[in-house]
Amino acid sequence: FSCKTSKKIVDVNGSTILEIPFSGKDYQNDKDYFRTAQSGNSPDLSTAKKIALQNAKAELAGSINTVVKGVTEQYTNQRTVSDRQEFENMFEENIRTIVNQELSEIKTIGEQALKEINGSYTYWIAIEVSKKAVRDNLERRINNDEKYRLELDKKAFMEIFDKEIGKIEMPH
Repeated sequence: FSCKTSKKIVDVNGSTILEIPFSGKDYQNDKDYFRTAQSGNSPDLSTAKKIALQNAKAELAGSINTVVKGVTEQYTNQRTVSDRQEFENMFEENIRTIVNQELSEIKTIGEQALKEINGSYTYWIAIEVSKKAVRDNLERRINNDEKYRLELDKKAFMEIFDKEIGKIEMPH
């Protein structure tokens, strides 16, 4: 990851305080969206943009995976599942598929290109994906998988999911 910034704010005892692009409240997770902002640096502007987008997607995927893994663990701790490990592994595999689908539907909410002193480019991008879309896709996968329907109390699972996803209103 490249962590260059766009603006020098002030020197304090020899240190420079920097302003990170897209770090304000409008670019943080909230009750409706998973959000992140990342940068990429390269001698080529289009490569810097690709790196930034790849970094942002990876961070967003990690956030979604963390929530769903936590929900799966809570659910299996509260319920009797015939083969807990198989259930969790199956669920994690399906979550990767869901996350990949969601990442194809991300929305860009901010972009900024910087030309560095050394001639390279730093590209910042902020992206988001709807928590509702993630939830709906997860529910659709559960409904379409016979093994899930046999092992899963969907209502209980989705209640845990809704509770956990509602907690994600903090800076990334």
